[in-house]
Amino acid sequence: MGKTVRLTMAQAVAHFLKKQMTIVDGKKVPIFGGVWAIFGHGNVAGIGEALYQVRGELPTYRAHNEQGMAHAAIAYAKANFRQRFMACTTSIGPGALNMVTAAGVAHVNRIPVLFLPGDVFANRAPDPVLQQIEDFGDGTVSANDAFRPVSRYFDRITRPEQIIAALKRAMQVLTDPLDCGPVTLSLCQDVQAEAFDYPESFFEERVWTTRRPRPDADELANAIALIKKSEKPVIIAGGGVLYSQATKELTAFAEEHRIPVLVTQAGKSAIDERHPLALGSVGVTGTSAANAIAVETDLIIAVGTRCQDFTTGSWALFQNEKLKILGLNIATYDAAKHDGQTLVADAREGLKAVSSGLAGWTAPAALAEKAEQEKKVWMEAAAKAMASTNAALPSDAQVIGAVTRSIDLEKAIGLCAAGGLPGEMHKLWPATVPGSYHMEYGFSCMGYEIAGGLGAKMAHPEKEVFVLVGDGSYMMLNSELATSVMLGLKLNIVLLDNRGYGCINRLQMATGGANFNNLLKDAHYEVMPEIDFRAHAESMGAVAVKVASIAELEKAIADSKKNDRTSVFVIDTDPLITTEAGGYWWDVAVPEVSPREQVNKARKAYVEARAAQRIG
Repeated sequence: MGKTVRLTMAQAVAHFLKKQMTIVDGKKVPIFGGVWAIFGHGNVAGIGEALYQVRGELPTYRAHNEQGMAHAAIAYAKANFRQRFMACTTSIGPGALNMVTAAGVAHVNRIPVLFLPGDVFANRAPDPVLQQIEDFGDGTVSANDAFRPVSRYFDRITRPEQIIAALKRAMQVLTDPLDCGPVTLSLCQDVQAEAFDYPESFFEERVWTTRRPRPDADELANAIALIKKSEKPVIIAGGGVLYSQATKELTAFAEEHRIPVLVTQAGKSAIDERHPLALGSVGVTGTSAANAIAVETDLIIAVGTRCQDFTTGSWALFQNEKLKILGLNIATYDAAKHDGQTLVADAREGLKAVSSGLAGWTAPAALAEKAEQEKKVWMEAAAKAMASTNAALPSDAQVIGAVTRSIDLEKAIGLCAAGGLPGEMHKLWPATVPGSYHMEYGFSCMGYEIAGGLGAKMAHPEKEVFVLVGDGSYMMLNSELATSVMLGLKLNIVLLDNRGYGCINRLQMATGGANFNNLLKDAHYEVMPEIDFRAHAESMGAVAVKVASIAELEKAIADSKKNDRTSVFVIDTDPLITTEAGGYWWDVAVPEVSPREQVNKARKAYVEARAAQRIG
């Protein structure tokens, strides 16, 4: 059997994690950037004691909220293009369940995070323990079973030796570009403290590298033939381009074959948007240029995207009857969507192989000419939307304009998650370098923003991280603002206060609904809330300022460069104004019958729009 070392199961976890390595920019580094932990009775004496032993090699970070720390871990992995990631541990019960929403974020976005929630006693001697969920019909159930549908791999460790196989499987999932996503190892609290004679070989250093599958010969030949037959091809670049680090190859492919590039939320920054063939965002929150090309395209080359409804305009955007889809994706599941012709491969390797097979071929010149014309029109509309203003309540777009004029875009990360801001940022944020745009829109999880900003800053301390967040999301989860101050990681938080859930209020109005329960003024109240966001941010240690205009915002951002800690800029905004140019229909079901004429009118428009959908 070889030499062994006697450790508790939790100690074995800690010693194993610290020995996992990867290669980034030619340098060997730990693959785990650290562990986020909020201790309770289910993990303090087990995993807590174990993490203390390795704190010099595997740092542990304390957060204020379990969901927040998990969002920070997700953002860290996303900002590192999935090359490095983090672990999160909690006690049993509410601490564990607080991470389930974040696990959903990681699962939908295919982001690697290792969740290590404490669990009930495997021996069941003290049952029911504090915070234990009891299932009257199944004695094996615990709160952690809620992680099963939002984990790529789930295991419950009921004996100390089980962790050997479980951790090996966890690493395979966390590092595999196809299976990549959250892993949950549910650690029974008594087993965390049990000792076992582990093989020393289990703790040997392991270097993990990215697997890059190359295309199948037949699929490659079919893809090349498909492109050569097309007259109006377009590339839709998703997050897979960034995770494959294929941005140079994407740009080279577009240039060599004269094919316009459109980007999803996850794929934005995969190409420098100053490039003449880069038409920006596509779909519901798309630019007018991108959508004008998408409407007419006869071939979508979908690279590293899962083609969610915001990208496809709920599959109503593409109107060419001859349309075909070529799915270049590492996952067959995504590549084959809507009868797509599959090219299952790593994005970088796939682009290189297809480009080589297309040597000398370019799309008709008229396509690039139309792209240039449409982009010119869009850029004029975008500049108008983002222009400075003296309005008492500026639009989201005007705030975005102020921020982008005030920073070095190549040395900054713009980060956001949910509400109306993602749509405006998708259209308007001028992404120039890979990773300079960081958006969680796969799960569109309110509350991700500040915690996500913290994770992005941990991944890139040399960058200025600008978090744009609405008052609704801020109120949902702002506690990691204090964590950023505690850790000395400066964030720049632009808080847009439109006094409620402005995005959903607009959607409500667009579908014929009455203004109801979204803006504070339209909700049931006895006393209208008057929240002093500046004072609140200051109470958590940030430098905060309330500005009264776009000009004041730009000055405040300039002045904040001397600040040594997280800075918050609060500005009141208009909840109704959005950028009129661009955009596309989104399938939001409207009631078939209603006593309100506005709803009936919206239903009629909905039925007409739905007729354009591609079914299946």
